[in-house]
Amino acid sequence: MEISSRNVVEGTARSPHRAMYKAMGLDDDDLAKQFVGVCHTGNEATPCNIHLPRLALKAKEGVTDAGATPREFSTIAVSDGIAMGHEGMKSSLVSREVIADSIELMVRAHQYDALVGIAGCDKSLPGTMMAMARLNIPSVFVYGGTIMPGMLDGRELTVVDVYEAVGAYDAGKISLEALKNIENTACPSAGSCGGMFTANTMASISEAIGLALPGSASPPAEDDRREKVVYETGAACARLLETGIRPRDILTFEAFENAITVLNSVGGSTNGILHLLALANEARIGLDYDDFERIRKKTPHLADMKPGGSYVMNSLDKIGGIPFVLRRLLEKNLLNGECITVTGKTQRENLESITIAEPEQSIVRPVENPIHQTGTAVILRGSLAPDGAVIKTAGVEMTEFEGTARVFDREELAFDAVAKGEIEEGQVMVIRYEGPKGGPGMREMLATTAALVGQGLGKKVAMVTDGRFSGGTRGFMVGHVAPEAYVGGPIALVMDGDRITINTGTNAISLHVSAEEMEARRGRWSPPKPNYTTGALAKYAALVGSAAGGAVTSPVSG
Repeated sequence: MEISSRNVVEGTARSPHRAMYKAMGLDDDDLAKQFVGVCHTGNEATPCNIHLPRLALKAKEGVTDAGATPREFSTIAVSDGIAMGHEGMKSSLVSREVIADSIELMVRAHQYDALVGIAGCDKSLPGTMMAMARLNIPSVFVYGGTIMPGMLDGRELTVVDVYEAVGAYDAGKISLEALKNIENTACPSAGSCGGMFTANTMASISEAIGLALPGSASPPAEDDRREKVVYETGAACARLLETGIRPRDILTFEAFENAITVLNSVGGSTNGILHLLALANEARIGLDYDDFERIRKKTPHLADMKPGGSYVMNSLDKIGGIPFVLRRLLEKNLLNGECITVTGKTQRENLESITIAEPEQSIVRPVENPIHQTGTAVILRGSLAPDGAVIKTAGVEMTEFEGTARVFDREELAFDAVAKGEIEEGQVMVIRYEGPKGGPGMREMLATTAALVGQGLGKKVAMVTDGRFSGGTRGFMVGHVAPEAYVGGPIALVMDGDRITINTGTNAISLHVSAEEMEARRGRWSPPKPNYTTGALAKYAALVGSAAGGAVTSPVSG
C-alpha cells in the first residue's frame, strides 16, 4: 500500500515540512511512522459533541501505542435539537456534506495514511462515514455515545419529552411548572439524544455495516467504557495499515443489506434511509428504495425503543447492546455473516467471539415473537410521491389514514397553527417547499410533530412533507416526498380540502384529484424564488439532488 504521508516528510525537499511538524513537538522517530488522522466533531454547540475532544485524546493514545503517529483535527457539527423549529434547521443536512468535504480536504492536504472518525450528533455520523468511503484509506468510525436518560417521578426522559411537553402546555394539559421540571431534568449530561433517534440509529448502523468496532455503539458518553472503546478504535485503525483493509472493502452491497436490516429491527430513524443512500453513493454501491423495501419485508422489528417504544439506548446497552440484536438476527440467517469488518474479521467471527448473556428482559424480542413481523422503515409511492416517500411505523398502530389536506408552505406556519389549536382531527397537514432544494436543506419537523403528540393529536391527524422528520418523531408522519414541491412535484399542487390517503400496508400515498384538475393546477403553478441566493445554502441548493437518492450533492459542469 502506498504511504501517502511519505509524500510530505521524506527527502531534502520536505525539510520545511518536517520543521513545521517539529514545531508541534514531533521528532524524527514520530515522522518515520505512518500518520493517522484523528478527526472529531467536538464543540460547545451540543451535549452530543462537547466531550469529543477528550475522547480524541484516548484515540490518539491507541494510535500511538499501536505504532503510528496521530494527528488530531476537528470539523463542524450542528445541533439538531437546538437548530430545531426555526430557520437554523436548514443548516443541518447541509452540514453532513460540509463535514464530509472538510474531512476529505484535511486528509488530502496533509496526506494522512489512515483515519479515526469520532462523531456525536445526527449529521456528523454519516458525514464522517461518507468521508471515509470517499477517501478509501484505512478508517474506523467511533460514536461519542448516548446521553443518560433524565429521571422525573420514576420516568425516563429524553429531549423529545420536552418537545412533546411544549405541545401539552400549549393545549393546557400541563402547567408551566411541570414543563420547567421536564426541561430541567430531561438532559442530565453529555451525549447524544437517548432514544433510537438518528444519532443512535446511525451508531447502530456503524456496527452493522462494519465500520465500527463490535459493541462500540451503546456505551453511554459518560461511561468509563466509552474511553476504552475509543482507545481500542485508535489502535484498530493503526492495525488496518498493516492489513490494508479499506472502507470500500467493508462497504459492500451485502454490508448495506445488514445496515438496512438493523435499521428496521431496532425501529430506527427514517433519516437512516437518507444517510445510507448517501453513504452508498460515496462507496459506489447501487442502492435504492426497492432494496430497502425488499429487506424490510423480511426483517422483524425486535427492539422496543423510544420514540415508538419504551426504552432508551442505555437500556439496550445493559443487555449487550447492538451485538445482542445482531446475534439474534444472525442466528436466524437474517444477517450476512461473511461481511468483513474493521476488526479484520467477519461479522460472524466478531459475534462468535463476544460473550453475551441472555438476561430476563423485554427490550429485544425473539425473532419468533417480534413487535412487528416486518420492519418499520417503510417506503411509500403513489400519485402524491411518484419517486417515493418514507414513514416510520414503530409505535404506530394504524396502517391507513385518509383525511383532508391542510396546506402550509413553510414549517413555521404549520407550527403556529398547531400552537393555536387550529389543527382538527382528520386533517393531513401538508408542509411543502422544505425539500433539499426548496428549503433548502430539508428541515426536520420535530417541533411540529411533537407539539401534535403533546396535544393528543398524534393518532388523529397525519402529516406529509418534502422535508424530514427527527428520529424522535412518532405518529403517522410521511417525509422525504419526492419530487419535492420546489421542482414541481405533485405536493406543490395540493390544495386545502383535497383528500389524501396513506396506506402502509399497500405502500401507497395517494392524492385524490383528477388528472385533468392536476394539469390545470400545473398550468397555474410557477416555482417560488429561492430562499437563499448566496452562501452555503445557495451552493447546496444548486448542487443537491432528490431525497430519493439520499439528497447528495454532485458537481455540475458547464
